[in-house]
Amino acid sequence: QVQLVESGGGLVQAGGSLRLSCAASGRTFSSINMGWFRQAPGKEREFVAAISATSVTIYYATSVKGRFTISRDNAKNTVYLQMNSLKSEDTTVYYCAERPARIGVTRSGAEYDYWGQGTQLTVSS
Repeated sequence: QVQLVESGGGLVQAGGSLRLSCAASGRTFSSINMGWFRQAPGKEREFVAAISATSVTIYYATSVKGRFTISRDNAKNTVYLQMNSLKSEDTTVYYCAERPARIGVTRSGAEYDYWGQGTQLTVSS
């Protein structure tokens, strides 16, 4: 049984910062690659960032590079997404997802096996 729970979303003024968290349970966290995605109503799911089990490989979407930072704390079974310089277009629901580390890190949501319920980020102007 795998469970991913996102938290940390909320309402933020444009230019502000927020950190999302995703707590994983039911698996050995150190053996899984993690990703962050976002999806607004009526739009397709968008890749945001991904991190390997050992944090040696990190990918970012072009739209968030330089503003967002993905990290993980394997001792806490948690992956984070630090979001800075937030823009109104960042407003949407953010999801974390996982896949086995042996398969590798990917930007494709279709490659991930388990997903959390999502946490809402709203950026006001």
